[in-house]
Amino acid sequence: MIQVYPASSRFEYDKGWLKGGHSFSFAEYYDPENVKFGPMRVCNDDVIAPGKGFGAHPHSDMEIISIILSGRLRHEDSLGNVAVTGFGGVQRMSAGTGVIHTEHNPSEHENVHILQLWFEPAERGKQPSYATGEFDTAALDGALLPVASGQGLEGVTDMGQDMTIYLSRLEAGQQIDFKQAVGRRVFLFVIEGELAVSGAGENVTLGRRDTARITEAPELALTASSPVFYMLVDLP
Repeated sequence: MIQVYPASSRFEYDKGWLKGGHSFSFAEYYDPENVKFGPMRVCNDDVIAPGKGFGAHPHSDMEIISIILSGRLRHEDSLGNVAVTGFGGVQRMSAGTGVIHTEHNPSEHENVHILQLWFEPAERGKQPSYATGEFDTAALDGALLPVASGQGLEGVTDMGQDMTIYLSRLEAGQQIDFKQAVGRRVFLFVIEGELAVSGAGENVTLGRRDTARITEAPELALTASSPVFYMLVDLP
């Protein structure tokens, strides 16, 4: 089944310093029918103004992935980690038994645009940890490039859940076939452009900021209707 969530269905927010949309229940937005998809709990599409950000706040028992789309994001936490990451970088925080952190835009002039994703961990109560990773942005072209994974992929930022986050850029007409084990899920998020998705006898087209939650379709054909940049998450 391919369930489409158009961009217009997201909870949109504009706090002045922070703008974007929530794909799942988060903060002041709560919909009991839209709390999670498998272990996926959050997909926030955030644009943070120059010099602004999130003050010190705690997390526990959550795998938190920040993918920077433009600008730079600074992270600092109670474990002593400090990192500044731009496009081509991923930040991963495994909150475990508890960690306090801040996130902000260190630029005086440029917004930072991030996708922040939260997932329930495969194992609760572990020691908290933090890591950054980098990927070759040119390798996104014509491919599904893994950028974070709990499946032991070499050279890919690790995380504490049996899943993989992929990014991909396709030119109009290009197609990628994606296969996974029966019983797993796929979450799709179109960052820019338009993507045609076929699987299990269904055909849908996703536009900019549309998402899809896919079950019982272990083989998917992903075709760019126009130049497209998108994220695919392979979930248990």
